[in-house]
Amino acid sequence: MAAPHAIHEEFPEDGTLIHQLKVSDSRFARLLEDYDAVNDEVAGAESRQTPMSEEAEAELRRKRTALKDEIARMLATARG
Repeated sequence: MAAPHAIHEEFPEDGTLIHQLKVSDSRFARLLEDYDAVNDEVAGAESRQTPMSEEAEAELRRKRTALKDEIARMLATARG
């Protein structure tokens, strides 16, 4: 089961485009990997499986948001 806020949940209408960009654009693929890794860390913090300070969790959330924003920009550009 995917962690909450998985990229396919955040952009449900863009599944095909996400896949196309993932296989054709190495930068986009890397952003997805980074997003998934940070999102998993946030999920671990939220579930208390990975104890961390509130500040560390907040920083992870900011990083996740920045990655999601960049993914959204790339998707918008690809849509034209």
